[in-house]
Amino acid sequence: MIKSTAEIRSAFLDYFASQGHQKVASSSLVPADDPTLLFTNAGMNQFKDVFLGADKRAYTRAVSSQRCVRAGGKHNDLENVGYTARHHTFFEMLGNFSFGDYFKQDAIRFAWTFLTENLQLPKEKLLVTVYAEDDEAFDIWANDIGVPKDKIIRIATSDNFWSMGDTGPCGPCSEIFYDHGEHIWGGPPGSAEEDGDRFIEIWNLVFMQFNRHADGSMEPLPKPSIDTGMGLERISAIMQKVHSNYEIDIFQALIKRAAEIVGCTDLEEKSLRVIADHIRSCGFLVCDGVMPSNEGRGYVLRRIIRRAVRHGYKLGANDIFFYKLYAELVTQMGEAYPELKDQQAMVEKVLRIEEEQFSRTLERGMNLLNQAIEGLNGDTIEGETVFKLYDTYGFPADLTADVAREKGLKIDEVGFEKAMQAQRERAQQASNFGADYNEMLKSEKSTAFTGYDHEFGNATVVELFKAGQSVTSLDAGDEGVVVLDSTPFYAESGGQVGDTGVLALRDGEFTVLDTTKLGKAVAHKGKASAALRVGDAVDAKIDAGRRQAIKLNHSATHLLHAALKTVLGAHVNQKGSLVDAERLRFDFSHFEAVSKEELTRIEQLVNDEIRANNALQTQHMELEAAKASGAQALFGEKYDDVVRVVSMGNFSVELCGGTHVNRTGDIGLFRIVSESGIAAGVRRIEGVSGAAAVKYTLEQNSQLQSLAAGLKTEPSQLADRIAQMQEQHKALEKELARIKQKMASQAGNDLLNSAVSINGVKVLISKLEGVEAKSLREMVDGLKNQLRSGIIVLGLVNDGKVSLIAGVTNDLTSTVKAGDVVNIAAQQVGGKGGGRPDMAQAGGSQPENIDKALAAVSTWLEDKL
Repeated sequence: MIKSTAEIRSAFLDYFASQGHQKVASSSLVPADDPTLLFTNAGMNQFKDVFLGADKRAYTRAVSSQRCVRAGGKHNDLENVGYTARHHTFFEMLGNFSFGDYFKQDAIRFAWTFLTENLQLPKEKLLVTVYAEDDEAFDIWANDIGVPKDKIIRIATSDNFWSMGDTGPCGPCSEIFYDHGEHIWGGPPGSAEEDGDRFIEIWNLVFMQFNRHADGSMEPLPKPSIDTGMGLERISAIMQKVHSNYEIDIFQALIKRAAEIVGCTDLEEKSLRVIADHIRSCGFLVCDGVMPSNEGRGYVLRRIIRRAVRHGYKLGANDIFFYKLYAELVTQMGEAYPELKDQQAMVEKVLRIEEEQFSRTLERGMNLLNQAIEGLNGDTIEGETVFKLYDTYGFPADLTADVAREKGLKIDEVGFEKAMQAQRERAQQASNFGADYNEMLKSEKSTAFTGYDHEFGNATVVELFKAGQSVTSLDAGDEGVVVLDSTPFYAESGGQVGDTGVLALRDGEFTVLDTTKLGKAVAHKGKASAALRVGDAVDAKIDAGRRQAIKLNHSATHLLHAALKTVLGAHVNQKGSLVDAERLRFDFSHFEAVSKEELTRIEQLVNDEIRANNALQTQHMELEAAKASGAQALFGEKYDDVVRVVSMGNFSVELCGGTHVNRTGDIGLFRIVSESGIAAGVRRIEGVSGAAAVKYTLEQNSQLQSLAAGLKTEPSQLADRIAQMQEQHKALEKELARIKQKMASQAGNDLLNSAVSINGVKVLISKLEGVEAKSLREMVDGLKNQLRSGIIVLGLVNDGKVSLIAGVTNDLTSTVKAGDVVNIAAQQVGGKGGGRPDMAQAGGSQPENIDKALAAVSTWLEDKL
């Protein structure tokens, strides 16, 4: 009998495959080309463009088990995780889809057959809902399937009417519920007790039937479609005869392992549920290239990790533990998702580093929170406290809210958001690679690009712009934008800058200073030296030397990307790039600084591929086929159905529309100039290629020669010579410190002769010269030992700053405190100090008053003693 979660997943996929559905792999948790989503949160996300008609597939039926995260943005279940039976940050959505193929009757039949025959669920345990006005679905359930009419519930609310947005595809739903039995409280959907746990929704069938217009009217779709979703965890709980999702096999294995790691014996602890849930979302998110950070998806990941760590802390974990649970996740889900195993070392390292960072502040943050709770008047933790916990100790607000809820309290969300907003206004805006040129310009024209094979060509002017407005002509001296019917000029895209050059006119030329995209048109921005009109013929010629330098850097960037993945891991994903004639800049996801050894290996790999002199191959493929072949997609690009695939041997295969060298050997040489962090989880490498790389290498060599000559050695011996000098420097520093200590000791001995008696107490007050401030404490300790009983006050001026110190022997601290003494002097030099009763220090910013300060101490002691 089908029972385990893995068996249910396989059975679902196999059943629908037998019904003509294409098995489609789960898409990434990071949605592609969909800025409206923070994370993939439903099975239909990867098919959104297919439903909208903007994308076509080679199949009309599909089935998938889609990994989903709901922990941020509109769909956020985070605060409920661990407290309810069915809320998760990560879950799997089983779904079957029809793109204009079958509709309601088959969708209902498929669902009923799978549940009652393949899974053998008792029919009497199932009931269904339909949209109140959907008589067609009601009739299918009642007459074709044979569900008793009293078990078909009409629902008039939006719960049973799905829409993709305010406009666009929409349609009624039919949901299938499972009855857990009378022993569990709750009523059927639509009843007053529907929020109970007796009747649980397990499958939602969406009948995408209409196109909703802006005026609210709905037009029938020419090709109605099907979108369904069934939570794998929910159906597994039913099949395994348990009520809570946390009791199914996958979660029980994770909970038991988590208990072992943190040393908890009570497997009913809800904190174990939280940890077990969170390792799934964290593991898959890191696998999909999300790195902990303070913004966007990375911040959500950080929140989840820290929530898990806090719950481990609550259970008594006294060391980092969370990353150790990932191995059990691999055991449970690695067969269905092999990327978990492939990236295990990298994921564990990311989780470990993040946990270590948070663990350093966790205890201090919890102490602050507990103090705030102890001193609380009322039931609300102040927003400023919540913000301080976030800003200083890395406690996300929902983590603080978690702790508060456990204690029957709440947080001041308005006050916290006010403090956060003030911080946002102070924060530096995230870096980017430039804005689109003149967003006011709109063009309906289309320009054919001929620049892959040609550096010049004949063309016709089809559109002109001046000062952001469409015009029919440009005069001599005018700055503007020229649109041609065809062009060899590459428009800025995918990180590659636009070409420059000239458009030769009948009586002059148009100097092209930049080239950008304008819809499907190419915009040549520049200045005319002669009159230019729409319809004129021009000779377009790019700056071939500049283009060649750009091509070298662009091809080197592809090799760099592949080398980074080889050396650092498959988690490396492009986060931005800039390729121009002078250099290349490549931003990528990675969780720590790249070591010198790793940088050397990366540089060597790129140069190995350059020397291999592989021919660059380009071919046009369907997008899905290209992705299936392993081609890497470049940052910020939205691809057509047919894409250009650029290959360099077996080392680099990427989707790219840019210009490249003919053979890798054309690049000549590649050098890494710098590596740095630009944001949490994002690193940047800058490099040069070709002649610029040769120049960089020669300059480095020249610097080495100069350094070696200055140190009287050979470049090959430079490292040894520097190490030798460093050792000599350390030895000299130690000797100097010894001499200074000896001098300070001698100075102290000399000072004893200047001690005076004030009312029977020995008092030594002196201004010092040639003594370092860090020697004062040792000097005072020595003087106290020699005086045996007395008060010492010393002051000195170094680099325009005053340093003061006071020492009082133990027998006198009940009469005079060192802190009081030093503050009398500090007041005269614009400073303030403090310390122990027997030793206190102060600083000041008015060195001209140091004599006055020491005199004030003498006067004060005469009155005090």
